[in-house]
Amino acid sequence: MSAPAASPALCAVIVMGVAGSGKTTIGRALAERLGWLFEDGDAFHSAANVEKMRSGQPLTDEDRWPWLRAIAAELDHRRAAKEPVVIACSALKRSYRAILLDGRTDARLVYLRGRSQLILSRLQARRGHYMPPALLDSQFRTLEEPGEAEHPLTVDVDGPVDAIVDTITAGLTAARVP
Repeated sequence: MSAPAASPALCAVIVMGVAGSGKTTIGRALAERLGWLFEDGDAFHSAANVEKMRSGQPLTDEDRWPWLRAIAAELDHRRAAKEPVVIACSALKRSYRAILLDGRTDARLVYLRGRSQLILSRLQARRGHYMPPALLDSQFRTLEEPGEAEHPLTVDVDGPVDAIVDTITAGLTAARVP
C-alpha cells in the first residue's frame, strides 16, 4: 500500500500486537535502525493498571482510555519537537487505534501477528514482566486485527528480530513512495 503523494514525512510508528508478540523488542530494534526515539507504551500505564494486570485481571476500556490518551499526547509532543518515535502499544481494538491515529497522518501502524502457541511460549519464558501468561487468551479475544482502512503494515513474528525489522523497514520505505 502506498501513501498518498501529499502525505507528510513519517514521524511515528506504532508497533502493536498482543502481549508477548515482541512489541518492545522489535520496537527498540526498529527505532535503533531508524535512528529514532523509542517509547514503551507500558510506561504510560497507571500504577492501578499495572497492579490490575499483575493480579491477573484484564483491563477494561475504562482502564485503557487515559493510557491511550497519554500515548497520543506523547505522539503529538514528539511531532511538535520534530523527534520521530517508535512506540510499542498493544492497541488491540480499532477504537484504541482510532485515538492513536486520529489526525496523525504522519503515523504508521505496524501489526505484529503471531500464532497463540508461539506467543504463549514467549510469555512463559519471559521474566520480570507484570503481564502473566494467563491473560493471553483475553488479549486474543479483545484483538481486532487492523483493517485495510488503518493502512497497517502486518508482519509475522515467527522469525529472527533482524529479519522482522528488515521486513518492517522495507514496508515503511515502500509505503512512502508515491
